[in-house]
Amino acid sequence: MLYDPGIPRGTALSSENVNIARLYRGLQYVRRVEESVAEIYPSDKIKSPVHLSIGQEAASVAVCDVLEQTDYVSGTYRGHALYLAKGGSLKGMLAEMYGKSGGAAGGKGGSMHLVSQEANVLGASAVVGTNIPIATGAALSMKMQKNGRIVACFFGDGSTEEGAFAESLNFAALKKLPILFVCENNFYAIHEPLSARWATNRLCERVATYGIPTTLIDDDDVLKMHDAARQAVDSIRAGNGPAFIEYQAYRLREHVGPNEDFNQGYRHEDEAAVWRGRDQVARLSEMIDPEERARIDADIETEIDAAVDFAESSPAPAIEELYRHVYAD
Repeated sequence: MLYDPGIPRGTALSSENVNIARLYRGLQYVRRVEESVAEIYPSDKIKSPVHLSIGQEAASVAVCDVLEQTDYVSGTYRGHALYLAKGGSLKGMLAEMYGKSGGAAGGKGGSMHLVSQEANVLGASAVVGTNIPIATGAALSMKMQKNGRIVACFFGDGSTEEGAFAESLNFAALKKLPILFVCENNFYAIHEPLSARWATNRLCERVATYGIPTTLIDDDDVLKMHDAARQAVDSIRAGNGPAFIEYQAYRLREHVGPNEDFNQGYRHEDEAAVWRGRDQVARLSEMIDPEERARIDADIETEIDAAVDFAESSPAPAIEELYRHVYAD
């Protein structure tokens, strides 16, 4: 399991009493899964592109820690961390990457289209910004059903340049929908830096004009993110409408693929060095007992090995699957 079953997800925590071991487990789990994916990828066993979130794990882990199991999340093609943090099956994720029938989407979607009805992970989208109105619609459904659930919608800085972003903010604020918007700002839309795309970097200021409360986390601090998420979720559940968090982090691998890309000229290693020094996995690893950390690490490796074995031994989809889901049954 990703989380300690003795401490229910959604338990109110703060930087003073947060369960560091639990957050470390979440961060390390995502990090080691993605490092393993990067190691496997050159073998061509993985049949889809992969967009790794190494360096950006803290946003998903922190937010999902304060959500209830019944809440929903919506993510993008860089969605491994969100899928895993919300409780999605690792076996299902890897089998999906392998194009196997045991995958989360039956082997048809690949890495960019992870989905889990059991964990309430809405299907991810490979088209920039398109998950935002879908998540907003899901939040409208939650409000109409009066079921107390909320939706956490994750997207990158590039998505904020799409018209659907502004339209969704306005609609969510107008209808006071139960949705938390989380922008994972890594400063690049593929290879284009934020400085070449935004007239100002005051994203929270722009969002605030819709009457939505905003928070900026500008140093990749998982404990600050946890506190901000808790406050936002509490406000949303109280019926105050949407909230927005801009979480600044840095992807340490290339836009798509398993490698680093500092030799391509659009960004440089000295820029990454600042963020490597803030690495939340390393930070939290030093805050827990070494024996407990060793147990957590060993348990994670065992789970990853089992998931890889499952993916490699699962059968390919039957030929008949080509004709399913083409039209409504």
